Amino acid sequence: MSIELIGQRMAAIQAQIASLEGSGSTDAAASASTSSTSFADQLAAAQGTTASTATAATSATPTALGGGTPTQYDGQITAAATKYGIDPALLKGLIRQESNFNPSARSPVGAQGLTQLMPGTAASLGVTDPTDPAQAIEGGAKYLKQQLDRFGGDASKALAAYNAGPGAVAKFGGIPPYAETQNYVKNILGYAAEYRGTGATTAATAGAVPPTTTPLSAAGLLSATGTGGDTSSSTSGSLDYSTI
Repeated sequence: MSIELIGQRMAAIQAQIASLEGSGSTDAAASASTSSTSFADQLAAAQGTTASTATAATSATPTALGGGTPTQYDGQITAAATKYGIDPALLKGLIRQESNFNPSARSPVGAQGLTQLMPGTAASLGVTDPTDPAQAIEGGAKYLKQQLDRFGGDASKALAAYNAGPGAVAKFGGIPPYAETQNYVKNILGYAAEYRGTGATTAATAGAVPPTTTPLSAAGLLSATGTGGDTSSSTSGSLDYSTI
């Protein structure tokens, strides 16, 4: 083989080697690019999932009840209701009836705060400052739960007990024949339906207030209760016998 042919052969071999090395570099670069892109995609996907999860968790946190006008106390109401296993709409309705969401509200007989607790009742519930919204909501929720348990989960009787005292509910075997207490129960049940987003009180719910019970007159009320102006049986102090 001539020197010229040998040179041509070596040039061809070198060209093949160069071609192979170039292909390998291109493949490696492509692989690195693919890996980089894959990692970036995975990172973005993971971050997107985390963000979505965080958003879902935030939106799942109750900031208001199902219906009605939201208040600054909705979160605390929901938390207290959840703690004691009661309906937050019922608790919110009670607060609206008792104080119209005014933490400084005070009745003529001494009931105070959002849930209008009498001093003795507040103390028994561990409430040291009834005008503190957090304590008032906690105490009101706890006491409402006690009354629900006492009267077999009957919301109407529990509310009546909150207003007129459990002794009066036990004495009459249901909602006492006091016009104020009957209106009190009816109003709160209506508010609760509103806060659940179910509209006004239905006839069935309203029927929980005995339709055949005739509200007593002032003289009849004093005779029936035997309180003679004593408000101690009224937990919330809403029923002010001293004005009769």
